[in-house]
Amino acid sequence: MSLWVLVWNYLRSRPLNTALNIFLLGLGVAVATILLISNRQLQEKITSNSRGIDLVVGAKGSPLQLILCNIFHVDFPTGNIRLNEAERISKNRLVRESIPMALGDSYMGYRIVGTTRAYSALYDANPAEGAWWNKPMEVALGSAVSQTLRLPLGAHFTSSHGLTPKGHTHEEQQFVVKGILAETNSVLDNLILTSIESIWQVHDLYHPGEGLQGIRADSTIASPLVPSVAAGDSTKEITSLLIRYRSAMGAVQLPRWVNSQSSLQAASPAFETARLFSILGVGVDIIRGFATVLIFISGLSIFIALYNSLKERKYDLAIMRSMGASKSKIFFSVLLEGSALTFFGTLFGLALAHIALFSLPYFLDEAQKSGITGLIFYPEEGIILAGSLLLGILCATLPALQAYRTDISKVLAGN
Repeated sequence: MSLWVLVWNYLRSRPLNTALNIFLLGLGVAVATILLISNRQLQEKITSNSRGIDLVVGAKGSPLQLILCNIFHVDFPTGNIRLNEAERISKNRLVRESIPMALGDSYMGYRIVGTTRAYSALYDANPAEGAWWNKPMEVALGSAVSQTLRLPLGAHFTSSHGLTPKGHTHEEQQFVVKGILAETNSVLDNLILTSIESIWQVHDLYHPGEGLQGIRADSTIASPLVPSVAAGDSTKEITSLLIRYRSAMGAVQLPRWVNSQSSLQAASPAFETARLFSILGVGVDIIRGFATVLIFISGLSIFIALYNSLKERKYDLAIMRSMGASKSKIFFSVLLEGSALTFFGTLFGLALAHIALFSLPYFLDEAQKSGITGLIFYPEEGIILAGSLLLGILCATLPALQAYRTDISKVLAGN
């Protein structure tokens, strides 16, 4: 009989004990794996979504809130800034490009963003169906928005104030779907894009034909920020500016200059996201510690199970020795049993983690918007598997040594 068959029969002879050990280890591995996948994908999403943006300028308030709202679209605006102030910043010699953002409304929980084509260019976004907006109240849907809401080209809808469907609805103004964007694996997939004039029109701040400059709607020049409004307009407002520096000197001088303005603040995405991870890191460390405790307890459980089963199997091992099995074969059979328990437990844990992350978006809308998926595998998961095998070998070493030192004459004589 081979060692594999022998170990398999031993595990089958104690189904409840085997299942509990596998489940306990799998639970710890699943928690650790979910943390690994979520943390990696979150970092990748943050890096991807903030690419090409050196600075965010908005109203005074929390710098972190400014970043979360205007780059990741998971928070509320700190307020509005006047268009003429934004244009003054965009004309600064240290600014290479500035992209205006007008926020405030949503549809079915998906944020409506008033901006220019330069914003979509940051993520290399293009329409998969239809076209870009050409006039106010036309929108382009992100791919995830289109898949979830099933809005076809030409569909009409009304926006709600805030980020929830329970907000005040602007029933007098209807948006029309002009295009559906191709998937970009970025925050753009969960947004509804339109022109800034659309946001103004919904809030009765824009009237078609006023102050037209004759500049194309797809213009990306720095000033005026909004092509259809005259430069220096002091009555119009936007939420923020996304800025790219012309040179490294901009990182030194521009934030300090902006923050010296009484109504404005500048926030660096790189600095604020690093601070965000330091805040989240405390909670991640606590959960990781919990997963470590679970894995340690499961290892202890496997050790106790092997140690106790060894007492019950002394006679069986003695019979095997008397039939020609060597001490080394007995030793390796116990090691293999411990390794098999941890191997199956780890596979169960890895599968459980990926299934949980894959299924979560079907139950939580916010999970879908986060973009975290269980369909991606990382090399670190192989390290988890190797570590679990090492844990199984360590847990089985002492019982294996006891089996190796078993005196078959005493065991057989005592039975």
